[in-house]
Amino acid sequence: MSEITRLFDFPYYQLEKYNLKNAFVTKYDGQWVSTSSQEYIDQANAISRGLLQLGVGKNDKIAVISMTNRTEWNVVDIGVLQVGAQNVPIYPTISEEDYEYILNHSEAKYCFVSCAEVLDKVNKIKDNVPKLKEVFCFDHIDGCKNWKEVLQLGKDTSNQPEIEKRKGQVAPGDLATLIYTSGTTGKPKGVMLSHHNIVSNVIDSEKRVPIAMGKTKALSFLPVCHVFERMILYLYQYCGVEIHFAESLEKMTENLKEVKPNIMTAVPRLYEKVFDKIVSKGSELTGIKKAIFFWAVDVGLKYEPYGANGWWYEQKLKLARKLIFSKWQEALGGGLELMVSGSAALQPRLTRIFAAAQMPIMEGYGLTETSPVISVNDQRNGGFRIGTVGRVIDNVEVKIAEDGEILAKGPNIMLGYYKDPEKTATVMTGDYFHTGDIGEMDSEGFLKITDRKKEMFKTSGGKYVAPALIENELKQSRFIEQVMVIGEGEKMPAALIQPDFTFIKEWGKRHNLNFTTMQDVVTNEKVLARYQEEIDHANTNFAKWEKVKDFRLTPDTWTIDKGHLTPTMKLKRKAIKEIYRDLYKDIYGH
Repeated sequence: MSEITRLFDFPYYQLEKYNLKNAFVTKYDGQWVSTSSQEYIDQANAISRGLLQLGVGKNDKIAVISMTNRTEWNVVDIGVLQVGAQNVPIYPTISEEDYEYILNHSEAKYCFVSCAEVLDKVNKIKDNVPKLKEVFCFDHIDGCKNWKEVLQLGKDTSNQPEIEKRKGQVAPGDLATLIYTSGTTGKPKGVMLSHHNIVSNVIDSEKRVPIAMGKTKALSFLPVCHVFERMILYLYQYCGVEIHFAESLEKMTENLKEVKPNIMTAVPRLYEKVFDKIVSKGSELTGIKKAIFFWAVDVGLKYEPYGANGWWYEQKLKLARKLIFSKWQEALGGGLELMVSGSAALQPRLTRIFAAAQMPIMEGYGLTETSPVISVNDQRNGGFRIGTVGRVIDNVEVKIAEDGEILAKGPNIMLGYYKDPEKTATVMTGDYFHTGDIGEMDSEGFLKITDRKKEMFKTSGGKYVAPALIENELKQSRFIEQVMVIGEGEKMPAALIQPDFTFIKEWGKRHNLNFTTMQDVVTNEKVLARYQEEIDHANTNFAKWEKVKDFRLTPDTWTIDKGHLTPTMKLKRKAIKEIYRDLYKDIYGH
């Protein structure tokens, strides 16, 4: 294989170069089941042949909706792409209305779903999706055709020459996938990405990932419908990495111990949760053990790369690693050498502590529209800088517009929004894509994101406030699970806060406060005074007009299902403001 130019070239490259026994490993009924590089290709070809028999033509759209990452997703993906059709991955957690909108807008002919929960949602709206011919399920469910029926159709190899012909007709610049962005506002937009968009991004990102080719294990659990994880899965295939799929967020720790991965990718929310869990375990210790634990955390939080803190600090770090951090590594499987973070801003304290614990998190930056990577940190060659999203990858150009917006240009920039040339025109200036993020580039080429352009607001005093910066500072508090800074057009910024109820209950017990309901928590005078301390502490880092002057605690948990968050855990600002309209009125008196 000379060159990889289309997404379905990756499996063949892997077979030729690494021929893995465990290309994919998924757990079924408590057992890990492996699929080799050869089986992966054989099954993908069977899916391609089956799809041909079902009448799938060039540029037809096939939707895939899965609750978990699994081998079948990848087999279907390659099977679809080889016949010149497009894979339309859909977030499983979005509303039925959004399912209906996406399936109709993309004109999906067939749909593959993972389980009864997703099937149920699709069945409720199926009658309103006239173009959808059939739904296939990965799990065995009565009354639903199984995906193996497509594999079975493909057992007849007589149309394999037709598959080869179809593959030959797929050009690198052809559309490969439609990814509907969850959008914090309005209807989802279908981002059109070509084979070349994603392939170029894989090859240019690979140079930043220090992994042993053909000898590395990865744990995958970020939804593969998200372009970040999907690009990473192609990258793993390219590098001969064994891919193990985590069962769920709940079983994450268990899976880490079973798989002992060397690398994984996640969103900041997960790293926050892992760290909070470790700290709450440390809080349960007593006496000298507890003192040593928190001494080590304190050392870790001062970490600077490349020995910048000097000899004495490095000695303390060595000791902290031996006594405490080595145990953290064991708890996460014992093999983790690298973690990657994307999708939202990572708090610098997490970058420091995990790097101190020798499980560095390399933060990167990108968007669905950029396939996704624009820049990423890399510990080698001085390419790691805390508080930045690293240097821009090869072949991608970034320039900062006059208003501070980050503009990007390169082979990874999308073809446009599906059926929406007007919207496409609003985000492009020539070849440059407008990211909607505000940032700056330092003298050494490190990119720093300072805020979302469309999230910035002005107070009635005419001062600009960047809510994400303040929220990130506040979220470093163990008392705060989620926070949204408000105050557009008002005289001062304020905050709506979802407490970390697990932590608050523990804290309450230590202070002889027994809460029976969440409402008790959010109205308790002692609790409110304690939150005020946290806010005062965070406020010290901001200018007078940016300081949070008032806050309210919300009595419920912010979730995707209740409409507070997008599927990638970003705040739906408009919706949150609407849900807590009374609290908002209480703060501003109108």
